[in-house]
Amino acid sequence: MRLINVEAFLERERLIRRGKRVDRRAKVLEFGDDEVTEYAILSHRWIKQEVDYNEIVELAKMAKEDRSEIRQRDGYRKILQSCEQAKKDGYKWLWSDTCCIDKRSSAELHDLPDPSFPIAGDYERYPKSRGWPEWFSRGWTLQEMIAPRDVQFFNKDWHPIGDKRTLAPILEYITRVPKHLLKEGFSSNRPCVAQIMSWAANRTTTRLEDRAYSLMGLLGVNMPMLYGEGKRAFHRLQLEIIRTSDDQSIFAWGIGRVGGILADDPTFFRRRAPFD
Repeated sequence: MRLINVEAFLERERLIRRGKRVDRRAKVLEFGDDEVTEYAILSHRWIKQEVDYNEIVELAKMAKEDRSEIRQRDGYRKILQSCEQAKKDGYKWLWSDTCCIDKRSSAELHDLPDPSFPIAGDYERYPKSRGWPEWFSRGWTLQEMIAPRDVQFFNKDWHPIGDKRTLAPILEYITRVPKHLLKEGFSSNRPCVAQIMSWAANRTTTRLEDRAYSLMGLLGVNMPMLYGEGKRAFHRLQLEIIRTSDDQSIFAWGIGRVGGILADDPTFFRRRAPFD
């Protein structure tokens, strides 16, 4: 997988700020083995001014005007501040989906302005995401919250507002993921398939297929990502689970489509499974 070389990124930025010559051959993105490399992850909401793979790679080669436009974007500042935080935390590598994936081959920042973590829903401020910041309503951020050992939360001004372990009780209330799993992970007591599906029931993705693809890591499933297949992606996900697991809770979804044994999407598992 591609990772941002934190020191290389920050050094390039320092040189640009000082008007110094930048080595165009210096690599800011490099391939790393995610099995042995420790790296930080930027988990966030996309904005319209994100910086993509090609812009990060070619920044040093661009005309001054183009380079300046990119560096002024909120998306660039988000990556820059992530690198600064990663360096403070002792990480040499950073992964961000905006620029570590070359999307040529195949929408919003964390929106909390307050100086502390929210302890109650605010439907007036967040009407589209059940009263909580939209980070908690997105499909891909579910695994980004559960899988890492350490998750640090920052508001939109990059002030730290807590970590996953100390915030586990309120995170459980918001997401329905049990706090012992947030603290200890799946190693001690792996949840059943239906329970994992239920956590995704109220989450949304920009692309329909990602409702299935964003759950593969949590469910321990590998399958090709075929954008354009629509809801069949979720059917394939269930078939792969049935093929590789004897977990019968996958059939414990509620009333929905008539006929067949497969649910159409995670909402079918909302408040229906026996673990509720």
